Amino acid sequence: MRRSEFSRAVADEFGPRAPSIVSDLTLREFGDRTAIEAIDAGVPPRDVWMALCIEMDVPLERRHGAGRLEPKR
Repeated sequence: MRRSEFSRAVADEFGPRAPSIVSDLTLREFGDRTAIEAIDAGVPPRDVWMALCIEMDVPLERRHGAGRLEPKR
């Protein structure tokens, strides 16, 4: 997952709350860093996305493949 895919996934899942979730919610898994702090520290965006999903109780069916653009036909 690229950072752009992470951003799309967060925006799609959390809508208008997305900016505050990635900048305010601390994730225990990454030493109480926010999602943005964790990514900036080198944690792969995919790992941060999965930690956010767990913390926010995102259903399993919406976790995988999130943030990807539909392929061109």
